[in-house]
Amino acid sequence: MRAARLSLALETGALTLPATGRIAVYGPRRDDDLSMLPRDRLVALTGFRPDYDHFAAMCSVTPAPPYAAAIVCLPRSREAARALIARAAAEVTPGGWIAVDGQKTDGIETALKDLRGRVDLSESLSKAHGKLASFRAGPDLSDWAARPAEVAGFRTLPGIFSSDGPDPGSVLLAASLPDKLGGKVADLGAGWGFLAAEILKRPGVKRLDLVEAEADALDCARANITDPRARFHWADATAWRPETLLDAVVMNPPFHTGRVADPALGAAFIRAARRMLAPDGSLWVVANRHLPYDPVLNDCFLDVREVAGDGRFRVIHATRPRRDAQRA
Repeated sequence: MRAARLSLALETGALTLPATGRIAVYGPRRDDDLSMLPRDRLVALTGFRPDYDHFAAMCSVTPAPPYAAAIVCLPRSREAARALIARAAAEVTPGGWIAVDGQKTDGIETALKDLRGRVDLSESLSKAHGKLASFRAGPDLSDWAARPAEVAGFRTLPGIFSSDGPDPGSVLLAASLPDKLGGKVADLGAGWGFLAAEILKRPGVKRLDLVEAEADALDCARANITDPRARFHWADATAWRPETLLDAVVMNPPFHTGRVADPALGAAFIRAARRMLAPDGSLWVVANRHLPYDPVLNDCFLDVREVAGDGRFRVIHATRPRRDAQRA
């Protein structure tokens, strides 16, 4: 979808790229086709590790401002979108073009309306259920920059998961954890550290690996969790491997790709957890009640029990990981 708008904008002259200089793309996703942009000058800037790894194979992913031009791929959060636009405005050479692109479902119309009150914005180009418009760098948008917030004693940032407070599912999971989890524990999809703080209250925990794919969330976790037993990993939890097999894995796995529900993502977390666990290790996971995780749980573990729940969520305790589940 984004590729269709970018290609049309370049073909019609609605967007003109400079002949020289680096071109930054802020917040691209793996399914974004950027082949219409000059690869040798392209810098893909993303804090989401799977997207970072994808673009690292084809272009630069190392921040190196100033840039001659930029394309901002709009995130869903209005505050995060403003922060990304403000970053581009600060990092593009004055006079360079900054294009803002997004789907209607992600709030592009609101973003462009906000911009029209601040910059000389071009006419918007509409295609593939989204819009693109551009402006020249120069106006000061620093008041839109991302600013940390404190929620229940924790630092968060706009755009990260559950930035306005602990997720209710995570709260339910934390209340369900036993006093004894084991010495070596991992929190997969650790976010800004709520569950990690609860895990570290359990006696006997000697090491906790916080695994998080979103760099901004992990930065918040580093600020929130100062316990020396904690180790922080910017990684895709479905691909990360611990140094040694673990006694327990705790997680509230994501189940959305953008706005689209994707239960396969949570299932991949469950399979990854099985591979990380020692033979006597256990998985503690919270999930929305409607998600179809029972088949993968039973394929990966011999003992699967619901130990807590309410109308929205259920907490599962799974033990005895199957050693023959390499296919899972």
